[in-house]
Order: sequence, then structure tokens, then C-alpha cells
Amino acid sequence: MKVLWIIIINQIKMKSKLIALALLATGIIFAQEKPEDQKTTDSIKKKDILLKEVVVNQKKKYIKVDSDKTTVSVKDNAMLNSGSSLEAVKKLPGVITSPTGSITLNGKGVAIYIDNAPSSLTGADLQNYLNSLPANAIEKVELIYNPGASYDANASGSIINIITSSKRMKGINASFNINYNFNKYQKPSPQILLNGKEKNLSWQTMIGYNYIDGENRTITDQTFTAFNPDKKILQENFTQSTNRNFYARFGTNYRLSQKSNLLFNYNLNYGNDRSTFDAKTLSENINYLNEGVSKNKNNNHELSLQFKTKLDTLGRTFDVVAYSNLFERKPITDSNAKDFISNDTFYNYGNNDFNLQNHYLKYDFNFPFEKSKFSISTGGKFNVLNVENLGNYYVNTPIVNSINFDYSETNLAFYAEARKKIKKFNITAGLRFEDFNVERISSTVAEKIKFKNTNLFPNVSAMYEINDNVNVTASYSKKISQPDYNRMDPNNGSVFDQYNTSQGNIFLNPTFFDNYEFKITAMQFVNIGANYTRSKDNNLFVFNADANATEPISNQTSQQFDQFNTFSAYASFPIPLDYFLKGKEEFNKRMGDLETMNYVFLNINYIKSDIKGYSFPFANKAIWNYAAQAQIILPWGIKNSMTYFILPSGNWEIYKINKPIQQFDISFNRDFMDKKLKIGLHCFDLFNSNEIDALIAGQNLETNFRQKQDSRTFRLSLTYNFGNLKLEKENTDIQVEKKQAGGGLVK
Repeated sequence: MKVLWIIIINQIKMKSKLIALALLATGIIFAQEKPEDQKTTDSIKKKDILLKEVVVNQKKKYIKVDSDKTTVSVKDNAMLNSGSSLEAVKKLPGVITSPTGSITLNGKGVAIYIDNAPSSLTGADLQNYLNSLPANAIEKVELIYNPGASYDANASGSIINIITSSKRMKGINASFNINYNFNKYQKPSPQILLNGKEKNLSWQTMIGYNYIDGENRTITDQTFTAFNPDKKILQENFTQSTNRNFYARFGTNYRLSQKSNLLFNYNLNYGNDRSTFDAKTLSENINYLNEGVSKNKNNNHELSLQFKTKLDTLGRTFDVVAYSNLFERKPITDSNAKDFISNDTFYNYGNNDFNLQNHYLKYDFNFPFEKSKFSISTGGKFNVLNVENLGNYYVNTPIVNSINFDYSETNLAFYAEARKKIKKFNITAGLRFEDFNVERISSTVAEKIKFKNTNLFPNVSAMYEINDNVNVTASYSKKISQPDYNRMDPNNGSVFDQYNTSQGNIFLNPTFFDNYEFKITAMQFVNIGANYTRSKDNNLFVFNADANATEPISNQTSQQFDQFNTFSAYASFPIPLDYFLKGKEEFNKRMGDLETMNYVFLNINYIKSDIKGYSFPFANKAIWNYAAQAQIILPWGIKNSMTYFILPSGNWEIYKINKPIQQFDISFNRDFMDKKLKIGLHCFDLFNSNEIDALIAGQNLETNFRQKQDSRTFRLSLTYNFGNLKLEKENTDIQVEKKQAGGGLVK
């Protein structure tokens, strides 16, 4: 340090005071003790070198691979931040959307978390919520492959944790954003973000509106095998929809002390959707036309209060969260139909009143013992979930048919998880206690269905550090998945007429999972691994038909399969184009800063499922998934982003994909006015090739299902930032990330 000050004094004498201060601030000088006269000479000789090194550059990492999770930055990633959260999630490495619309991660089921809290919503309600949440509200997304004991056991196999933005700067700052989407329909989405900080109080407000027009065409070619001979019908449904959604997200943080924070968040969504549909059913002696309208109003309220504190200088922390979610949905369907062969007229009317309430209280302690390279965390949670749905239906008669569905669940949980570093090994072991009490009642069954389960859910993982850049990890976890309300609710919703019904299965059991995983990670970008999942009583979506029916009526429902095993292998890695296009020297300059690099990031998945006791009517062929994301830096500061994925023909669970599912997106982005103004031009599904063509084999029914949405969309995105963008964001995250994530210390 003495040498450092002498160099600074000499620089001041040379009228380089600003340079000296920069050197002192960045700490880039590391000198050895030398004679006094030599120090001045050396400093002058190194002047040019030092001047070149005095550059403060915050390098951005878009993706970081750890042993138990992959973290993807969204806010500054032009590939992900212009659309909705659902669009961003579907482009993440290893994420695959199934033919039924569900999301998986490297072949395993997924639980969606928002800001470390599991979402109460499921099915279409969850997708609508993610569609309403803009991607530029997301700071990052964590892909957690084999979650440990600190996470809910009700997580099946993997977790996608969406972390929303929490920047709070001094004064008042604002950002205005608009995504104008269009094809032959208009889809504008304006948004404004305000944030500020005054003394110990910081706050953030986000308000926006989505107006989306679109269309969806489905064709089902069905064979009813219970008839002799088989009966075939062809059905086509064309729907035009308008989705209107207003959202507001409010967050505050009050710093009680240097060690404690009190955070409050309130999020609300109001939706008002409307769709008109034309449905045709054609067969021998059937020429059926059904026309109607569906309306759906919903509102969602989320409140959370969180207290975070650091207990001492050793890094021990305590965190307690109180959370409530209130969701209401009121769908109405009104249709009129006519069979032109029999000349009969039909009508259907449905009106549902759906309510969900979810409340929980959880706490977490973290105790690191740095000298022993050991840490332990523990906590608990109590959760109450209630769902009610009253459906009233008129089907070709003025008599009202009502279906009442009630679901209640209480969940008490405690966990303990320990991490230990032994030389190059990082070992994690945890145990979670879960007590579930579930009651289901419906007017369609005579007695209340009760389910009580008290179980232990262990997890263990071991990571070996081959060197500073390469790790090998093996892990195991036991999980459970309670059937969600969409799968159980016997109410028909909006899918019903003379030849179609839709109802949940109230008798579904929970699914138990044993997850095994082996993985190699390298250079924080390369990810190669395999996992094997054994599940019992797995619930899957099917089309079935009643063997005793006198008419060919298709029913959409969920069916339980006794044993369902899945093996998947995956690899994700970047290809640095700069190394081949710009040369090694230029590549080394850009290494570690993806914002300035040209690259292609590849993700490959292999998935094969095996169902015990189920006879496939077709060959059980494994399926591959290929995805690529590319970034090309063009002249004039233009950044070109491209993404492509393809899911070729093969078997996905019990579904046979007849035609590859694929999509190509391209976008151009540029910053103006010192990055205060950002403009992007995008095209999604450029070749209009994303459509589903699958075969679903159910009881007494084989269904060829085809679906095409207006997926080719153009977008103009514009973001303008007000205020001082160079201020550092306030750190409210006291409970910092686990070192190496697979074991070791918590710092």
C-alpha cells in the first residue's frame, strides 16, 4: 500500500490527479517493494499501460450455470425481454412446451414460482397470468433442476422461479414501455414503471394494459372404437378471441436497520376476455353446426409481507413471509346449434362462479459455520388452500343442471438441510416433513373424498470440483404432486355441446416422484446431464368415450396411470462465433461479456417415457428437441437476435406427434440517447410453422388432434427511461446465494 500511495503522489505531480483517483478506486495497481527512484521510473514507463487499463466496465452475464440451477438474465437480454413472461419462459434452455400446453424442464414436470413463492394458479389460469406479466418486469429466471428440502415437496421434478425486477434508486425514476404487436389483429401492450427511494423507504410501481386479438383453429378426427363398426366423426372449431387485461404491481421496502428489511408487495390483475366460436361436426348422418360466444371476467390479488434480518456478523439470517392469493373467475358460455340432417335445433348455456383462496406463513433460518465449511438451514410453512366452483348449465332444456365443486387443503411442513465441503466435494443432504389434509366434494359424487398423507421427502446431492471451471454433480430427491383444481373440477367449463364434453376427474390421487440426476457443468455455460424419474399415479390429459353411449360423444378429462417412468438426457452449450469470424485476439477481448459477443447457444434434449400397464396403439418412439439462440452484432450498434426450436415426430408421454412442432423468431434491437431509448423490431414464427398435429389414444377413442393459432406476429417495442440510470440498485436480498449451490459455505 505504501508503494501505491507513492505512485499516486507522483501522478499528481504530473497533473494526472483524475487518473490517480481512478486507479485508487478500481484497485488495479499491484506493486512490489522497490527502491524509491525506481518506483517513479516504473510508474512513468507504465503510464500508457495504466491509462489503457483504467476502464470501469460492468460485464453482463446473460446465463450462469451452477450445479443445481441455471440462472438466466431477462431484463437486459434482447431475446427475452420484449414480450410476456410466458414467451420468455418458453425460450429458456431446456424448457419444452408439450402438445397439451404444459411446460417441462429437461423432460421433467415443472412448478412455477414467482419471487420464490409457488404460484397458486394452474392450467389456463396460470398461462393467462404469465401472459399478462411483461417480460421486462423480470430481473432473472432460475431453472432449478432437482430442488432440495427448502422448497415445497409439491414440486414434481423441477422449478422455474421467476424473479421480478426490484431496482429502487434515489429520487424518482420512470420507464415507459410499449409493445405493439400485430398481424391481421391488433395487440398493443403499454406499460409504465415508477420507482424511487427516500431515506430508508424505497418503492416501485408498475402499471400496464394488454389488449390482444387473436384466433385459434382446432380440428379433431376421431374414431370411436366401442361401436361396431367403428364410428368416425370430423370436428372443426374456429375461435376469435379478445383478451383485455389490466395489471398493477406495487412494492415497498423499508430498511429498519443495516441488518433488517421489511418488504410489502401487492399485485393485482383484472381480465375481461371474450371469444366467438363456430364449431362443425361432420359424419355419416351428422351435419352439426354450433355457434356461440364465451365471456370470462377474472381478477387476481396477491399480497405478501416479508421480514428479513441478519442475526449476527457470522452471516446467520432469519426470513419470515406471510402471503395471500385471492382469485375469482366468472366464465359464461352461450351457444346455439343445429343438425341440418335431422333438422333438430339445440342450445347450450353455462355459467360458472369460481373462487380460490390461498394463504400461507413460512419462515427460514440459515446458520453458516465458515471455519468448518459447514452450513445448515431450517424452516417451516403452514398453507391453507380453498377452491369453490359452482356451475349452472342449460342443455337443450330450461331445466338448470348445477354442479358444485369444493376443494380444501391444509399443508404443514418443516425442513432441515445441511451442506458440507470436504476438500473438492460439496455435499448437501436434506429432509422435509409434509402433512397434507385434502377434502374434495362434488354434487356428482355421493360422499366426500378425503386424502391424508404424512410423509418424509429426502434429498441428497454431491458435487465434485474437478477444477475451477468443471463440476460433476449427482442428486436424488423425492417429491409429490397434488392434482390441481383444473384436473379435478367436474364442471364443464366452455367445452361442451352435443358431441363434446369436458370434465375433471375428482377421484385422482396425488403423484409421487423419485428423481435421479447426473450432470456436468463447465465454464458457467456448458451443461450436460441426464435424469431418470419414476412416478406413481401420474395424471395425464386424454380424450375418452363411454363404451355404453348410443351417440359418439368425446369427453376431455384426466386419467391416472399407475407407473410412469421417464429418462431424459440433455446438453446446452455456446458456440463462440467470434473465435471463427473475428480471430482469437478479438475473441479474447469479448470473452465473458455476452453483450458484445457473436454466438449461438444450443440446447438438445432426448426424452423417452415408459408407461407400465398401458398398451400403446403405436410404437413407443423416443423424442428429441433441438433449440438454438443466436446473437449477431451488426453495424451501427444494432443487435440481431434469433431463436429456433423444433420438436420432431415421436412420442411425448402418451401422445404421438405426427408433424414436427417448430418456430423461428428474429429481432433487431438498438439503443439510443445513451441507452435511455431502446427500440426493437421483432417477428415471431416467421415462417408460420408452429402448429400441433398429434395422436391421442384414450379409452374407446382415438383422436387425431390438430391446432393452429395466429402465431406469426410482428412487434414494435419501445422503451424510454427517465431519471439517473447509473445509480446502483438497493440490495434487499440479505439471504445471499449458496456458494457452488451444491454444498459448501453460505456467504
